[in-house]
Amino acid sequence: MAAATATAAGRWEVVRKPGRRGAASGGRGGGRGGGGPAGRKALGEANAGRGLPGPLPASETLFQLGFERARKKQNKEQVPPPPGAAPAEPSGGGGGGGGAATKKKKTKAAAAAGAAGELGPPARGRSRTLEEALGTLDISGFQKELDKSLSLFPENPSVWLKDMAGYLNYKLQAPKSDPTLSQQPHDYPYCLVSKELRTIIKSLLSKAGGALELFFDHCVYTMLQELDKTPGESLHGYRICIQALLMDKPKLATANLSKYLDLLRSHQNQPAKCLTIMWVLGQAGFADLAEGLKVWLGIMLPVLGLKALSPFAIAYLDRLLMMHPNLTKGFGLIGPKDFFPLLDFAFVPNNALSSSLQEQLRQLYPRLKILAFGAKPETTLHTYFPSFLSRTTPSCPASMRKELLSCLAECLSRDPLSFGIWRQLYLKHLPQSSLLLNHFLETWSQTSKGVRKSLLETVHSFKVTNEELAAKGPSRAEEAAACQDACKSLLLKMKASGLPWPRLVLVLLVLLAGFLMHDVRTHGSFQASTSAQVLRSSGILPASLQAWDQVSRFSAEGYSWLEANAPLGYTRVASALGPPLQLAWATALEMAAHLSGECSALLLWLRDHLPRFTAWLQAQTPELVVRGATCLKELLLFLVKNCFLPAVDYVAASLEGAWQQWVASCGGEVSWECLRKQLTSLALSSWKYLQDTTGVLKDWASAIISGH
Repeated sequence: MAAATATAAGRWEVVRKPGRRGAASGGRGGGRGGGGPAGRKALGEANAGRGLPGPLPASETLFQLGFERARKKQNKEQVPPPPGAAPAEPSGGGGGGGGAATKKKKTKAAAAAGAAGELGPPARGRSRTLEEALGTLDISGFQKELDKSLSLFPENPSVWLKDMAGYLNYKLQAPKSDPTLSQQPHDYPYCLVSKELRTIIKSLLSKAGGALELFFDHCVYTMLQELDKTPGESLHGYRICIQALLMDKPKLATANLSKYLDLLRSHQNQPAKCLTIMWVLGQAGFADLAEGLKVWLGIMLPVLGLKALSPFAIAYLDRLLMMHPNLTKGFGLIGPKDFFPLLDFAFVPNNALSSSLQEQLRQLYPRLKILAFGAKPETTLHTYFPSFLSRTTPSCPASMRKELLSCLAECLSRDPLSFGIWRQLYLKHLPQSSLLLNHFLETWSQTSKGVRKSLLETVHSFKVTNEELAAKGPSRAEEAAACQDACKSLLLKMKASGLPWPRLVLVLLVLLAGFLMHDVRTHGSFQASTSAQVLRSSGILPASLQAWDQVSRFSAEGYSWLEANAPLGYTRVASALGPPLQLAWATALEMAAHLSGECSALLLWLRDHLPRFTAWLQAQTPELVVRGATCLKELLLFLVKNCFLPAVDYVAASLEGAWQQWVASCGGEVSWECLRKQLTSLALSSWKYLQDTTGVLKDWASAIISGH
């Protein structure tokens, strides 16, 4: 017993020197197996340490336990002991409580040391570029560390994923860039990752199952926490994991957009965090247009107008629509409540957007309108009609009024229900209706027959309503008078343009034929009829008879010539071309028979070998097609950005400069006289240059001849 006590006391002396009091208390309570307060506490901690660890919280990873917690000596999480560690057993007598506490301390220290050894800290320091950091990354070592994490936590995939993201982010330290990576391709930095590393990341993501959503949230919140730190780490590792995740599962980003919108608003005064959130969620759109539109409508549209966030929101929408030229996948996502704020941002002057951003949004507006109207505009446009009509005021800007009137006309022409809604809203929107009626007057020649018919009924109902308004009093007399004038003008236009010309021509032909028949029947013959006398006196009948005689004579001569010469010509052609044609026909038949035999053998060979070739092609094509499409897309983007657009700008600048010079040479006033003078001057200078060149060549030739 004394030896045991001494041994226990020796342990306390080595591990924790201030623990003598605890040892003495343990010795006094040895008969109760560590029944003292300190002994019971140590025993409870040791027993708790033996239990199986629960799932780690979302903010802890094995990577953090190894690198950060071990350095700070604040390891608050239970880590499984190393495989070779012996479990702590309570010893009898006075060393019961102290021995348990000692073993618990050793277990935690061993676990922390083991974790630090498993994911040992790499050499700290930033690489000059991200490409350099990726090139120096040890792929095999990374795979080994992930394998260790899987073996330690086989039932906790969230730990694997966090270890992967933390390790990559720690290793890939490169100079920081702006939160949106605006100067890089849309898939940067994932586009720099090697195929082997991509395979490892995707393999681990495929094993995670239901932990992917928690992992996505972890990456977002960890990136925001890193932005709070003063030196802070670059976030390339987390960005790579997010892009790899959303490339295959873009719906993870849109599963809870309201939560991220609240998060965005809570950091509204921190643009770097807001832009980081927008960038992360926006990665879903490059894989799926529908998910990208959901992100833009749910996250970026609510903050459109904020000075720090609007440029990225517009640029993202531009890139999204450029990457997905086929807009059919986005139908049904933009409704009236989303479309009309965009319309106001694009056309209302002096709004929260700058003039350059407003111009960019106006260029995107036609495609947004296609997305809003959807695949079947004939069934949806009547829902847009009231908002279009309420905005079409006499005081709105000219460009916006033109667009609104065009949209109203489109609603009426494609969705018949819009006419009924217009009749219901007529009294509340008299000035707007007056503008729309005048627009139909101006574009009447372009209006279809179906619209004209429905418009006629609508105008008649408006006319009755205008008369009722005039009878009630002068409260809205001016507005009603404008609508009344427009209705009258439209009714006149409809009556003037409503003549059935084909029917009139048909009636005239019938009347003329009836008159001729009656005239001939009355006078007994055509020669004695009044019609013949009129035609004869006007000279039409003699000319017609003479032309008929000429046509008849030439037709008879042509027929007699063909009757005499056609048989002779056929005989000569048959005798000259008959044998060669027969030989060619026989040769063609033999060739067809030979080709048929060869093709049958080829078809049999293809039937035998085509399945294997098809299987090989299916196995090889996806990777080749994806790589080829990616390279082609990047090449086209590079050519457009670095060649085509600069060339267009250069040509436009050159033409603008040439125009300015020409205007300046004309004294600031462009006219045909100035153009004539310029062309004359150009011709004279060209002729003088040609003469000088000819003279030089002549002198040179004379000198050579005289030299010989």
